[in-house]
Amino acid sequence: MMRLEQLERGSFAPADDALEALDFIRILSWNVNRGLQLNEVLEFLTDASADLILLQEVDVNARRTHHRNIARVIAQTLQMNYVFGCEFEELTQGNHNSPAYHGQATLSRLPIAESRILRFQRQSGFWRPRWYVPTTSKFQRRLGARMALVSHVAWFGKQLVVFNVHLESRGNDNLRCSQLAEIFDDAHQYGSDVPVVVAGDFNFDLSRKMATLIIGGEPFNNHFDNGNVRPTTPRSRLGRARAVDWILSRGPLDHAEVELHQSVCASDHYPLSLVLKLK
Repeated sequence: MMRLEQLERGSFAPADDALEALDFIRILSWNVNRGLQLNEVLEFLTDASADLILLQEVDVNARRTHHRNIARVIAQTLQMNYVFGCEFEELTQGNHNSPAYHGQATLSRLPIAESRILRFQRQSGFWRPRWYVPTTSKFQRRLGARMALVSHVAWFGKQLVVFNVHLESRGNDNLRCSQLAEIFDDAHQYGSDVPVVVAGDFNFDLSRKMATLIIGGEPFNNHFDNGNVRPTTPRSRLGRARAVDWILSRGPLDHAEVELHQSVCASDHYPLSLVLKLK
């Protein structure tokens, strides 16, 4: 039985020394909305041919996704290595004998040397179970907390450090900025020669002043803030489309082929991808 602080790993990628020796890789980040449209998700990811995939809102053993281990199914289908980190235990999607989980998954054609969970200090209390909140799927009662899944990927004789991020959707931007600052503080332990990627669902617009003040003090490049920021979610029933998904990088890296895949309808978020090349 999985626990909240436990990582699940699997290795399905064939050994390929030639891939490890490439000086460029394609990275894709996507909030897959639990994997509710798994067939469509798999269809897009198969065609995308990414070397490193960061997924958010991934279900394991949840009733709504037919008790499948979404990360493992995707990794097996694509023949990739993977690690899954639990964000929440979904109390309305499983039971005591068969709990359901929800979190982030990082998939790689390259070896994943190590991984850990960075659980944010500042959290919203919105999701906690309370006696007056009905225990139905509509109210999404959960145990756990928002986090980043940090993985070290072996690439071209270096360790590429990847933060797979899901910031809080409730509360205000002050809370999300605090969680973003915790990520940057954690990244300070790696030298300037270490390539670092921070990507995922930030749940707010990093092109706005509050976030740019934090990012501006860090050596990170925001590859999707190019003066023409486009929404990364479709319009909701309230008519809002938001720019909340991003890929940042730091270190000896160049980038190319930056793309927001707005034609993909397999989730309530669009996938983002780019190619990173070692300088």
